[in-house]
Amino acid sequence: MNLKQMSFKKVLIASVSLLSIALVFGAVFGLAGIKDIGQVITKVEKEESRNSISGRIGSDGPILVVKIDDTFAAHPQAGLEDADVVYIEQVEGGLTRLAAVFSSKIPDVIGPVRSARISDIELLEQFGRVAFAYSGAQSKLLPVIAEANLENLGAQRLGRDIYANDPARMAPTAMMLQAKTLMSKVAAQASAIAISKNIGWNFGDFKETGTVISSAKVSWPATSYDLAWSQLEKRWLLSNRGLPDLAASGIHLGPTTFVIQLVSITPSEYFDKFGGVTPFSATVGSGKGFILRDGLAIAALWNRPTAEVGTSWTLPTGEEILFAPGQVWVALTDKAPVFTPISTSNIADAPKKGSK
Repeated sequence: MNLKQMSFKKVLIASVSLLSIALVFGAVFGLAGIKDIGQVITKVEKEESRNSISGRIGSDGPILVVKIDDTFAAHPQAGLEDADVVYIEQVEGGLTRLAAVFSSKIPDVIGPVRSARISDIELLEQFGRVAFAYSGAQSKLLPVIAEANLENLGAQRLGRDIYANDPARMAPTAMMLQAKTLMSKVAAQASAIAISKNIGWNFGDFKETGTVISSAKVSWPATSYDLAWSQLEKRWLLSNRGLPDLAASGIHLGPTTFVIQLVSITPSEYFDKFGGVTPFSATVGSGKGFILRDGLAIAALWNRPTAEVGTSWTLPTGEEILFAPGQVWVALTDKAPVFTPISTSNIADAPKKGSK
């Protein structure tokens, strides 16, 4: 049973129970009592709503995607703890950059904001016409962005009330997006921004079929991420370049589901301002990977037939792999991850059967 089915069942049971109470109230107190109970039912339904792309409690809202610097100087980053989905992409020099997807909640400030890359065009098509925030792009790429199915909200098009430099940071990692201000402006202009929807994965309980691990390392040519499973917090606590990955708020970043998507990474026709070749990460097609949830590493297959549709994840048997409700990180890499299995001598550290 997936998360939406479970949520619907809970809401149905609660609503039926409350409806029964409403009938009693109506008999005793008249229509006013029924009206009050109706408000309670509406409140229960609202509280049970879940965001389609993260499974978090919250509604589906307009989608904002922000390109965020991931170099050492860019840390700590602002707003990432509120993202529904975070993609890690390889860029020039073997470093990484993030594409953070926001829908259920828009934080005040997000950043540091950096430039777009060619991989973003194909990657983001599955979400529909998103609000796309970035600091700029190579001149050759700008026409491609302009023609893409994106609401082009780059810094070159907007003022300092939207993109402001943080005086406590040094360029080029100082530009911060005033995200709520931007989305208020977008709403006022009635721009046709896509509302979050299912993009191929679903959420809910999943039988324990993977390898129990305590940690994992995901690598690119010049950087890496480490993940450590927290049984207490029920999420993967992240480290970047060997240091705890803390947000500017002080929160230790860590998703409930971490996806390792093994993709083809090839040189593109684009270059950065220093002449470095921009790599292209192909996210349309099919391949292998791993779903990390509940302290498990689950070997998986991914499939995305066209850019317009989302990515499905299954076991080799074809059974769908459900994600754990909560923030999702997706690492796009061509390097095999390294897992640290939990030995039988440390079995007490392993997630218990049925744990969440």
